[in-house]
Amino acid sequence: MNTQLLIDAILRQTTILVAQLATARGARTPLSDVAGQVFADLAKELQRQGVSRKVAADMFGLALRTYRRKVQRFAESETAPGRSLWEAVHEFLSEQTVANHVEVLDRFSRDDEQIVRGVLQDLVDSGLVFRAGRGKGSSYRVATSTDLAHASSGERDREATDMLVWALVYRLGPVDRGGLAAHAALPAPELDGSLARLIDAGRVSRTEGDGAATYRSDAFVAPLGVTHGWEAAVFDHFQAVVTTIGRKLSEDATPTIADRTGGSTYTFEVWPGHPDEAEVYGQLAEFRGRLGRLRDRVLSHNRSTEVPPRRAKVVVYGGQSFVEHDDDES
Repeated sequence: MNTQLLIDAILRQTTILVAQLATARGARTPLSDVAGQVFADLAKELQRQGVSRKVAADMFGLALRTYRRKVQRFAESETAPGRSLWEAVHEFLSEQTVANHVEVLDRFSRDDEQIVRGVLQDLVDSGLVFRAGRGKGSSYRVATSTDLAHASSGERDREATDMLVWALVYRLGPVDRGGLAAHAALPAPELDGSLARLIDAGRVSRTEGDGAATYRSDAFVAPLGVTHGWEAAVFDHFQAVVTTIGRKLSEDATPTIADRTGGSTYTFEVWPGHPDEAEVYGQLAEFRGRLGRLRDRVLSHNRSTEVPPRRAKVVVYGGQSFVEHDDDES
């Protein structure tokens, strides 16, 4: 299996999707921190799967020392245990009106100076911090909510945010706030506000246990035709596909027609007057109708009985695209 070829192809399609999302409906979403976040998430996932740092560094084509420095930018701070150095530096700057370069280095004296410098550069590049001056004479000011709102051309839509948080809780739940925050790139006040609204609406439930609160949801439904919250539907589609592929790869078994996990893609080429044209075009509507009715029956039964602790969550995904071709066009 040529996994490098497959990875290259998937990355290409993913970057196309990210570009389309960043420009959807006239938006121009900042992408300055995407590369760093992709690296951090990949490094964490490789570590979770038991890959050593030396092997991971080789996979990234980096010297071990360089790889360690990059990882440490997102790792726990020696000066502020319990949070990443990136978060700790940003929090420190947010508590100051203005902080100069020396003050930042003094505050994080227990952390590697080069790593702290790198984090400062990351924060400036991402637009979360403003810098004046150069070198040791630099001073820093954290971007205010007004600055960020102006840069993003408008306040984040509450309904869209709630839909996305709801989808995350449903897929990850039961999940604590820390686990949810790791997946939702939202400021703490926005995440807490969204959770409160979802709980009030009965979409999400909060449970206290072992000194920590966890969140869960028994269902997630993005109604067809909604103009707000489409981001949550896109996330739900994408995660369903990624989860299915990941689980199928981990099974390492020959696919069969009786598999409970898997996927198939079918392509039909039809034209006006083709005898199967109507049936091919109607597959999406038929799929939505049939699965929608089944989901309603399952939800109705589950709400009228006690759900056992041991159960299966079956995710079924179906999509259809329509692309016209004209062989006479150049």
